[in-house]
Amino acid sequence: MSGAALGLEIVFVFFLALFLLHRYGDFKKQHRLVIIATLLAWYLCFLIVFILPLDVSTTIYNRCKLAVNSSPAESNGSYVTLAPSNQKCFKPWSYIPNGIMPIFWRVVYWTSQFLTWILLPFMQSYARSGGFSITGKIKTALIENAIYYGTYLLIFGAFLIYVAVNPNFNLQWNQLQTIGIAAANTWGLFLLVLLLGYGLVEIPRSHWNGAKRGYLLMKTYFKAAKLMTEKADAEENLEDIMEEVRKVSESIKYNHPLRKCVDTILKKCPTEYQERMGRNMDDYEDFDERQNSYPSEKSLVKLHKQVIYSVQRHRRTQVQWEILLEQAFYLEDVAKNETSATRQFVHTFRSREPENKILQYFYTPTVEWYWECLLRPWFYRVLAVVLATFSVIVVWSECTFFSTKPVLSLFAVFIQLAEKTYNYIYIEMACFLTIFFLSICVYSTVFRIRVFNYYYLASHHQTDAYSLLFSGMLFCRLTPPLCLNFLGLTHMDATISHKNTQPTAYTSIMGSMRVLSFIADGFYIYYPMLVVILCIATYFSLGTRCLNLLGFQQFMGDSEMTSDLIDEGKELIRREKRNRQRQEEGENRRREWKERYGNRDDSTRNRVVHADQKESSFSETSANRPLSKYTRSNGRTERDRIELLQDAEPLDFNADAINDDPLELDSGR
Repeated sequence: MSGAALGLEIVFVFFLALFLLHRYGDFKKQHRLVIIATLLAWYLCFLIVFILPLDVSTTIYNRCKLAVNSSPAESNGSYVTLAPSNQKCFKPWSYIPNGIMPIFWRVVYWTSQFLTWILLPFMQSYARSGGFSITGKIKTALIENAIYYGTYLLIFGAFLIYVAVNPNFNLQWNQLQTIGIAAANTWGLFLLVLLLGYGLVEIPRSHWNGAKRGYLLMKTYFKAAKLMTEKADAEENLEDIMEEVRKVSESIKYNHPLRKCVDTILKKCPTEYQERMGRNMDDYEDFDERQNSYPSEKSLVKLHKQVIYSVQRHRRTQVQWEILLEQAFYLEDVAKNETSATRQFVHTFRSREPENKILQYFYTPTVEWYWECLLRPWFYRVLAVVLATFSVIVVWSECTFFSTKPVLSLFAVFIQLAEKTYNYIYIEMACFLTIFFLSICVYSTVFRIRVFNYYYLASHHQTDAYSLLFSGMLFCRLTPPLCLNFLGLTHMDATISHKNTQPTAYTSIMGSMRVLSFIADGFYIYYPMLVVILCIATYFSLGTRCLNLLGFQQFMGDSEMTSDLIDEGKELIRREKRNRQRQEEGENRRREWKERYGNRDDSTRNRVVHADQKESSFSETSANRPLSKYTRSNGRTERDRIELLQDAEPLDFNADAINDDPLELDSGR
């Protein structure tokens, strides 16, 4: 079992990252390199979170062996017996042999850092580029990242010059490496505390509000009004962009050198617009080189970029609107079924997705009624209380983890109590729950935040490539300081505990932070206390109120704008519900008509087919007869038709002779 736990977690985390990426990304439409890079970034970050508890338990066992080797002891089987106290140091079931974890952490950490600082920013610019060739996209990406990379090189070069000139510093390569790691972790810790302060309050509150049906329905109405505005804006923007594409397509003909670029743009347009533009094209016309009204390649690159963005935004708003409608209809059904006397859940509309027969067998209407109307609100309340308790423990430990005598951090107390009895299962479970909760608070905030339309993680395969890559960058930058913060909370970091003990394998690759004492003894200890202020600000919704004052409509119960948007959203949902009901009524009438008159229509259709067959057989026999006796009459008819055409007088198409007004024609007659 020494390496089985590590192998199982590696496989499990891979499928977990693949599942989440499939939920947010689109494997069929997005570029494979974008999918692979994002999957690798997510996978490495989730892997660090899941493997770190195994590193903690292995380190505790190694400390025990080190203490035994330094004192009289005798070895027996898989454990070591301490001579002075006769305690047994059992080997954990998930023990990882020495030498594996340092190599593993080194590969994982430096790969994630290469992704977040070099590869993913370059791929972001590459994905947003509107170039028509790989060379053009790479050139655009290099130009956009020149300032980004140049700034870091300038800072690092200035630091190296300062170190070389100052005689008090005698830094080696390992120390320079530690300084680079410390700089990256400092930037990540700055962002980590901001996201953690929001998640520690918002996650328990969202689950508590999830038990309030009226609150959820009002918030859904509010979202519907905002999404309809965004949807209309996306449709208008798409129409404007398609109009520009149409003009460009009509001006650049088939033999123009830039026609291939136009064809590439047309392939990115929706199907209905492609068909409409294809009907209006006159490709037989040649282009005139003397005209100067043709767009340049740079303008086509810009137009290509706008087309990709507008089409993605339009598709995303359409899908989100359908999902929001289903959610609103379901919440209205829950509100209606709460007073049901039969205690069976009745849906207003049938589900458009194919129903799972196994799930349908167990999840009956009665079970659904008890879960949705009785059990689910209480489950969400209990879960909210548990999460709020965890949040309070995290806030307390963040403010007191630097105290070693006495130990005030509750997570450190739990780990030290389990360490005395060498209960590795408890140690791993406590470590996993702690770091998992911290990760949920941070990562869920990354999934929730939205920076206008540039960064937005939308579920149901509606996230664009830029947002996927940006999320991978954030995960790779946030995970290392998150793990260091967790090790500090549990006093497994020697920098915090001030003990000369064997460090974890993860801490060993980070190097000693004593090289930069003002960061190790100052920023790393006192900056996490800022989470208290951020939690208070989140609890009173100060950020939401500021955004509302700036003109960004946010859901606030005491706002007049929120009430107006709720009423507007309720009317939109009511209108869509009437349309859906009319559609279903029409489908039911057609189904009943087909079931009632289906046999009669089939017999009528058979008679018509039989008559057509007889008529076709008759025409074939007539066509096979000799045509000699009809040749003269047909020729005579043809001569009469020619004479009539010759005797016809030409019409005068003067404006005076033609009058389109029917009233004047009647008066003249």
